[in-house]
Amino acid sequence: MTGGKDIQLVYDKQCPVCDLYCRLADVRESEGTLLRVDARDESDVLAEVTALGLDIDEGMALKVGDKLYYGSDAIHELALLSSGKGISNRLMHIVFRSRRRAAALYPVLKAMRNLLLKILGRSRINNLGVPGRTRF
Repeated sequence: MTGGKDIQLVYDKQCPVCDLYCRLADVRESEGTLLRVDARDESDVLAEVTALGLDIDEGMALKVGDKLYYGSDAIHELALLSSGKGISNRLMHIVFRSRRRAAALYPVLKAMRNLLLKILGRSRINNLGVPGRTRF
């Protein structure tokens, strides 16, 4: 339990699906306040993600207190913290509260996201600075 601390959700705001998912996500008030962080903007939490060698183009990140979750672990943890308010939060909680289900679905969702961003002509964030990784 976070004890009412900020919970930072780092995601690609230029992805319409990611943006919708993250705007709909909510956490129980007793857990803290959900802060949505655009991974295309510089931030301390993105610097932490990068320092850990995590590619934000391949997975969202969730920082809860001092703990950082990435990819399927991030959506799983977010589901566990979910407020359950509204249909979307209840559905996210039901689907992703299972670590196994989140791990199985995440690669499929990520592949669909990458295809969508390629179709939309979006650039990669490339927080790790890998040469030649500018487009999806």
